[in-house]
Amino acid sequence: MKYEGRIPGGDAELSIEREGLRLGGQFIDYADVSELRPINHRIYVVTLYGEQIEISMLGHSFDGFWEELTAAYAGRCLEALFVEEERIMLCEGEYAIPGAAGRAKIALYTDSVCILPPDRRALRIPLCGTREITLNGYTVNIVMGSGACFTVGRMGYDTHPFAERAAHAADLTKKERAQALAQVPLAPPFNQKGLFRTRQTDIWWNAAVTDGRCALELFTKDDAATYLYRFSEPREVFLAGLRDAAEAVGTHRELIYLTDEQIAERPLCRMSAASSEAVRYLRARSDGRLIHSAGHAGRLADYLSENK
Repeated sequence: MKYEGRIPGGDAELSIEREGLRLGGQFIDYADVSELRPINHRIYVVTLYGEQIEISMLGHSFDGFWEELTAAYAGRCLEALFVEEERIMLCEGEYAIPGAAGRAKIALYTDSVCILPPDRRALRIPLCGTREITLNGYTVNIVMGSGACFTVGRMGYDTHPFAERAAHAADLTKKERAQALAQVPLAPPFNQKGLFRTRQTDIWWNAAVTDGRCALELFTKDDAATYLYRFSEPREVFLAGLRDAAEAVGTHRELIYLTDEQIAERPLCRMSAASSEAVRYLRARSDGRLIHSAGHAGRLADYLSENK
């Protein structure tokens, strides 16, 4: 929908699009937005580069513009988080995550809880990684296997059903994932296996993990290389990061192996990398790749044995 308003430089036609916001002749990609902020019937679009663009004189269209803008921004965040599963509930309430708190749209999907504030802190919490989901008054506590805790709540009459449905979805996801993972083949030199998303049972990964090195094979019907990683932390710590990163990217494995320069050229990939701590963790440990060609097995064996 198109709106009329005022931006720095004068009156302009405003258009909210799927990938960004058009202000007259200027287009702002949501990947470059750090925050959307409403103050005194003005909306401030704050970019990652420190620019703050004021939108004013929206008149009676202010509420509609804000709702449509935040919905479009949240939709793009969901794309960047690769959320493709069925949505069970969409609410609005309060949230608290490590380092931040506020109000946001809060969505429950069949395999995740998504927190969608109007800023760069959009977060997807995979239900397969939860230890427990409990309701304490008006707050839903989501505790992960790592010990990390996220809270959402004060969603009015939706709070109690949200907690119940999230706990049920988590139980179902874990059962489905365990059943699917049991069918994933594993052969030497690979000693670890995993799924990407729970319901994508036709793609999986195998990894050969030694002390300090990892060779990752992606079975996604388009396998051109084995991806290599080097790490110094304890093996179990790295494995947890690998599992979280693989689950985060789903079928979009390019996020694991694209160079920083290639990531920078793709707005959605920029948003995705910024949204997932696990993906950033794995990318930071990249050590190249081995192309599938003659001699691949020997080169792989050499790589894995170099640190022995």
